Amino acid sequence: MAVNPWAALAYLVAGVCFILALRGLSSPSTSQRGNRNGMIGMTIAVVTTLIVHAPRIDTGAIDLVAAAEILIAIGIGAAIGIVTARRIQMTDMPQLVAAFHSLVGLAAVLVGMAAYLNPEAFDIAEGGQILLQSRVELGLGVAIGAITFSGSVIAFAKLNGNMSGKPILLPARHLINLGTLAAILGLVGYFLTDQSAWVFFTITILSFIIGFLLIIPIGGADMPVVVSMLNSYSGWAAAAMGFTLHNTAMIITGALVGSSGAILSYIMCNAMNRSFISVIAGGFGADAGAGGGAAKEQRPWKRGSAEDAAFLMGQAEQVIIVPGYGMAVAQAQHVLREMTDKLKEHGVKVKFAIHPVAGRMPGHMNVLLAEASVPYDEVFELEDINSEFAQTDVAFIIGANDVVNPAAKTDKGSPIYGMPVFDVEKAKTVLFIKRSMGGVGYAGVDNDVFYMDNTMMLLADAKKMVEEIVKSLD
Repeated sequence: MAVNPWAALAYLVAGVCFILALRGLSSPSTSQRGNRNGMIGMTIAVVTTLIVHAPRIDTGAIDLVAAAEILIAIGIGAAIGIVTARRIQMTDMPQLVAAFHSLVGLAAVLVGMAAYLNPEAFDIAEGGQILLQSRVELGLGVAIGAITFSGSVIAFAKLNGNMSGKPILLPARHLINLGTLAAILGLVGYFLTDQSAWVFFTITILSFIIGFLLIIPIGGADMPVVVSMLNSYSGWAAAAMGFTLHNTAMIITGALVGSSGAILSYIMCNAMNRSFISVIAGGFGADAGAGGGAAKEQRPWKRGSAEDAAFLMGQAEQVIIVPGYGMAVAQAQHVLREMTDKLKEHGVKVKFAIHPVAGRMPGHMNVLLAEASVPYDEVFELEDINSEFAQTDVAFIIGANDVVNPAAKTDKGSPIYGMPVFDVEKAKTVLFIKRSMGGVGYAGVDNDVFYMDNTMMLLADAKKMVEEIVKSLD
């Protein structure tokens, strides 16, 4: 297929915009600019594709009926996207991202099916046979797309509470998973020699199945890795379909998304002391007992009130706030911002400490704090602020648990051993908000911070407790 030089240039510009978008999204302070660059790049890519591949009739003129159908479809999709984006709560962003990934995977499968059923229309056939390289693209693209779709559906259900966030471990799951993956790869290889319908559709069906099987055994604590991993899968599926469609923009975009998602997944695994291979292999080695549970010991602990917390923080020079998923569930980010404003009125220096895996997706806490208009210069990553806890008057923990558990540093038998955690126990006073003493974090291990002499437990719903603290500060 001859390449229009103007289209190639437009796709190149779009690719540069996508790269600038990724660069901008690396920091909260530049994220808006990054989003704008991504939107500009996507607009260029979509408009270029519509112009270059506009449906035409035999005379060469544009088929207005077909073009209208395409524009109507785009309009419907845009309307759904706009309404969803405006109505979705920031606490539900992980579910939304998982849902979007599923749509990307499904789109790859549908495009692959269309190309297989009518290869001449996609210019991938010669003499009635699909070209060899196109069979590779179709086989891999459809397989990755189907895995992305079904895996994202399970991720959505776990994140949305439609199914248990605990690992669901099937008997002989490793053997089943490895056997299914081997069958898919074998069929993709066989597809190169035989383009029969049964081969293509068996690949598709098995890929849908393995997507479910790979994500079901992964527990809620590993959802940040799963979200970024599925993001990577969706990118590779798009890149494969880009080759099939002879679309440079899709290839560039898919490669960027796929590679950045894979790198992010690897970084997240290191941050959680998880094996990258274990997670992408479907929780290989997961323990059926992993997940939330009851504290194993009954030890003395101190309970405080909102008035106690307000007095201690009001007298402090510096307070470091460590938010976690519990803050997101309680939707306490706005009242938390109100509390920080009150503290600053008392002359208290306030900082936020964000763990790489806090929340249910990468950057979840950053998004929630940005929604509440928390200044970017008050938000710090673990490596930038961890050394300050020893000189801090109050460490205020709201909805976090495993990321402040010192067992990660001392207990080699702990499932979180080796995971970088905040040194909150070094602060003069630790205020710890959680609903009750009866439960522990996703890792299922007790937290020694609860029972330390410098810790005061604030047992209540996070939002209600912070509201009471705000009233007491007044």
